[in-house]
Amino acid sequence: MYKSINDSRIEISELMLPSYTNFGGKIHGGYILSLMDQIAFACASKHSGSYCVTASVDKVNFLNPIEVGELVTMKASINFVGSSSMVVGIRVESENIRTGEKKHCNSSYFTMVAIDVNGNTTQVPGLKLKSKIDAKRFLKAIKRKESESDKNEALSQVYKYVEDHLPQLSDYRVQLEF
Repeated sequence: MYKSINDSRIEISELMLPSYTNFGGKIHGGYILSLMDQIAFACASKHSGSYCVTASVDKVNFLNPIEVGELVTMKASINFVGSSSMVVGIRVESENIRTGEKKHCNSSYFTMVAIDVNGNTTQVPGLKLKSKIDAKRFLKAIKRKESESDKNEALSQVYKYVEDHLPQLSDYRVQLEF
């Protein structure tokens, strides 16, 4: 079975309240991450028809601060499917409801895994790609996955052969005492 991206696309909006602020008076990044996790769960569950858990979150860069009183809108869609996993792309925007000014606050990719009633992974429907944008997002997810594998291998080599990599530290503000 295959489902289109539109079958599980989700958009939510929420007004930012003073109780969501950090010590700097901006909306706390942890609160935004919590909302992102919720929309990723809803999008993945809608696509898979199963309970889903968060397996990983790809890099989250907070591009612009979110202010109290702004309306935050999150848009989520399935960008990639594996056998039991899905990559949910999420875009976060805030809007000053008085001026109408909108800001892109961050984008991220959540890898979600479908789970059956016994807690085992379960197969998810395939994905119908209906545009070049859909194909681009799917291909970019493949590239991110490949680059993550390459990065993990490189980090493993550093851990195994740290002596070979110690000369690189001369370019940084560290003092070796061993």
